[in-house]
Amino acid sequence: MQKTKHIAIIGGDARYLPLIHALKTIDHLSIRILGFEQVEQSYTGVMQSTIENLDTSQLDGVILPITGIDDDGFVETMFSNEKIQLTEEWFQSLPEDCIVFTGISNRKLDQHISDNNLHLIKLMERDDVAIYNSIPTAEGAIMLAIKHTDFTIHHSNVFVFGYGRVGETTANSFAGLGANIAVISKHETDLARVYEKGWEAYSLDQIEQYIDKCQILINTIPAKVVDKSLIEKMNSQAIIIDLASKPGGIDFEYAKTRGIEAIHALGLPGMVAPTTAGEILADRIAKILFTS
Repeated sequence: MQKTKHIAIIGGDARYLPLIHALKTIDHLSIRILGFEQVEQSYTGVMQSTIENLDTSQLDGVILPITGIDDDGFVETMFSNEKIQLTEEWFQSLPEDCIVFTGISNRKLDQHISDNNLHLIKLMERDDVAIYNSIPTAEGAIMLAIKHTDFTIHHSNVFVFGYGRVGETTANSFAGLGANIAVISKHETDLARVYEKGWEAYSLDQIEQYIDKCQILINTIPAKVVDKSLIEKMNSQAIIIDLASKPGGIDFEYAKTRGIEAIHALGLPGMVAPTTAGEILADRIAKILFTS
């Protein structure tokens, strides 16, 4: 007989409402939510609690916001005016086999996990989550490109920096709308795969020769790859959409001086498709919980 798993969802953004709805449909899963006081319990259908009243002794899992905790232990609570702080003592109260889910981590959270022999799952670093999330991310990039340009994506020159999980899906999505795709990567295997697709393929070392043709630049590389030397060769009518995590890969200040619009588009799945994003997270979390 399947043992019931007990989890607490603490804070979160818009994608956490569909996450809650998806998780509550799963048998043998008992859920408590914290930081959702502004949402009617009849809407979530899940028992609300507070950090003081939560019984941590039986928890099999804790779901933190995508942003985890800040340096003082506070969590993001979009649906509450109350601040929730997770202290060292609170982490000490969790069972040793408890799984802590977060999107990303920091030194503070890593230390709490290490000190208390807990198991940390960084969802945004998992290949499966990243690939699923790349779909709404690419759709969000298309939305921004349409909104901030006065020409069609069809036949426009789209340069995608990076051909990882997000870069590949983004390039495919823009190509599906008839864009002329160029992919920029430091990896020869990526460039070979791009060539096989019939797209332009450039290494980071050679892109300066071709960047003047770019109309829409999509960056997915979390390093300063689009620097001053590259931006000064770009057409001033081009647009830059940076999908990389903070601090991004663009010299935003220099782009501004050249009159080039540069958008750091963080958290697109949660903005453009919170339901899909929440359901993706729920599916992955459930699979991990019941196979651990």
